[in-house]
Amino acid sequence: MAVWARLKARPDEGASGGRRRRGVRWAAVLCVVVLLMGVGVYVGFQRMRPYLHGSGCEVRTSLGKMPLDLEQGANAATIAAVAFRKQLPERAVVIAYATAIQESHIHNLPNGDRDSVGMFQQRPSQGWGTPDKLRDPVQATSKFFDALIKVKDYLDRDLHDAAQKVQRSADGRAYAQHEPDGKLLATAFTGREPATARCWYPPDKKTTSRRPEALLEMRRAFGSRLKVGGPGPLKAGSPSDPKSWNSIQVTNPRSGWAVASWAVTHAQAYGLTEVRYAGKHWQSDAGHDGWTDDKQATQTTVIVQ
Repeated sequence: MAVWARLKARPDEGASGGRRRRGVRWAAVLCVVVLLMGVGVYVGFQRMRPYLHGSGCEVRTSLGKMPLDLEQGANAATIAAVAFRKQLPERAVVIAYATAIQESHIHNLPNGDRDSVGMFQQRPSQGWGTPDKLRDPVQATSKFFDALIKVKDYLDRDLHDAAQKVQRSADGRAYAQHEPDGKLLATAFTGREPATARCWYPPDKKTTSRRPEALLEMRRAFGSRLKVGGPGPLKAGSPSDPKSWNSIQVTNPRSGWAVASWAVTHAQAYGLTEVRYAGKHWQSDAGHDGWTDDKQATQTTVIVQ
């Protein structure tokens, strides 16, 4: 009887063992399926990631952060560039930013109140110049600064008072509310704090490279003191094709970051893909990630591709 009992139990034990083996196989298959699904989701996310953020710029400094659209970012960088050309102090840039925020939200408006046009809503009828010139951010900014430096003791005046002397608007007190944002933008775009401006846009918003035109516009904004060179040899780890980049020689970190920020904010418009400076690297394909480390980027040259 005991032997019969043992023999009788074996088929049951075999069936149980088979079920366990099948369960293990199914569990393994399920793990593989889940893993493949996870990989697929990750790959799909990485492909979609550049599209998720849309287009925009952001300034992030010790004073805070401020979102900008691409046009605002480019115009803000231009204001700092023109101040660099005219060798003006940071306070002048702050006044310009506060004025542009109040007048146009730093947009290059085709028109406005009565015959006002451009970032600063300057009026041809008041002697500012022709509408075409006032719609040019470089010329409009230059005209604003030319008028500002004629205001006696403008650096020591309250911001709204200095701005009103230039603008002659209906209510000059409105400029005062934008002083904090003006200081934040100036901190970034004049290069006082490095790697504080970033821009991004999805792959379908990329444009054909117009780097020569970008460099001409950059030099027009910053002035003839800006030395643009290249192609030429780069250190290891840099682009293999020397014709794919240009170098901008800079004399100090502030001017270097002003130039680098200008390039980043104008990247979409001119089809620029990479900017390198002072140990940092920005790429259009990962613009939302901002500036990443790049040991090959020197402090004397801004590399633009």
